Amino acid sequence: PSGKIMLLPEDNPNATHIMIATGTGIAPFRGYLRRMFMESVHTYKFGGLAWLFLGVANSDSLLYDDEFTKYLQDYPDNFRYDKALSREQKNKKGGKMYVQDKIEEYSDEIFKLLDGGAHIYFCGLKGMMPGIQETLKRVAEQRGESWDQKLSQLKKNKQWHVEVY
Repeated sequence: PSGKIMLLPEDNPNATHIMIATGTGIAPFRGYLRRMFMESVHTYKFGGLAWLFLGVANSDSLLYDDEFTKYLQDYPDNFRYDKALSREQKNKKGGKMYVQDKIEEYSDEIFKLLDGGAHIYFCGLKGMMPGIQETLKRVAEQRGESWDQKLSQLKKNKQWHVEVY
């Protein structure tokens, strides 16, 4: 790794990690999940929740889907996997399904997890972040919260991790 933004913090093996990826942005999260569920490391035994949101155009563009589906079967209490297929699924307004639509769908749960100290990661195309930021801001306001204050606190607590290109 060239920086520390996308390194998996291992100080709390029971932490919650919410991972949002588009396309090849899945790469660091695949590494995290392999570390959590496949590697035998005596200093790190994952017991938290890993929740992956993956956005791609269609199901034949899903990278490592078999691997992630196996984690679902083998670790149902520690892994969740949600897919946003923009050319195959519709959001609640009838438009294309993007990762931010999935975030909005689970926003109450996501905000509760963040309030409890969960880490949230974004990796993929830079173009995904404006839509995600708008969605998070709208959801925060609907909840009576200031998104700017919440984001500032997440960054201060080192819960907010972004690597986009």
